Amino acid sequence: MPTKTDLRADCSSCFGLCCVALTFSKSADFAIDKPAGEACRNLDDAFRCRIHTELRPQGFQGCTVYDCFGAGQEISRRAGKSWREQPGADMFAALPILRQLHELLWYLTEALTYKAIAPLHADLRTAFARVEEVSRTTDLAAVDVMAERSVVNELLLKTSKLVRGKQPKSKERRGADLMGKRLRGADLSNANLRGAYLIAADLTNANLRQADLIGADLRDANLQGADLTGALFLTQSQITAAHGDSATKLPPAVTRPSHW
Repeated sequence: MPTKTDLRADCSSCFGLCCVALTFSKSADFAIDKPAGEACRNLDDAFRCRIHTELRPQGFQGCTVYDCFGAGQEISRRAGKSWREQPGADMFAALPILRQLHELLWYLTEALTYKAIAPLHADLRTAFARVEEVSRTTDLAAVDVMAERSVVNELLLKTSKLVRGKQPKSKERRGADLMGKRLRGADLSNANLRGAYLIAADLTNANLRQADLIGADLRDANLQGADLTGALFLTQSQITAAHGDSATKLPPAVTRPSHW
């Protein structure tokens, strides 16, 4: 069974797939428009980004936030040859599909670390084995990702409830619109914030210990001094999209972004 380390992006082992497969729309996240299937102008002949160390100042914040969960290097490994050597290969179509499957593996890997849900471990391992098997199929385009996600989501919901324990209604904020809300010092420990919109929310010094943050939108959220110790299902891309500082407490599975 892979660890979360195995599900981290390794750009040095990838043919720059995200720089070609994805669509860029000129906005606060991307300085240019770029259609899917066209290589970004910053991608060099060695599949490296020419402005990697200056992506944010040059208007490519979206690139720093994107996380393929290791799908890029895995597809490149399987292909053996780059999309330049074998035009028409289905590497680009496979990327978003395998990325979603790897994301599910990331969540399942985390869920299996919680001793409080030991009765669920057998089902979690079965789900993991299923998603891992599906992720290895040669025809990823035929995979019903929504069906796989539905099964896993039920297990993750059960995991969240058992780990967080019974909480008052005030902490059940699944899908809540909290955009721009002033939540300084708020006690959101063990809260259900699944899919919550926390864009530009002020979470300075907030207590987010063991809060379920799966799918929560943390773009431009202020996490300075916030405590996210033990936060459930937090990903690197969520943290990278937010703003924090040296006082922000993070779970060990994510790293402090260089721009904080």
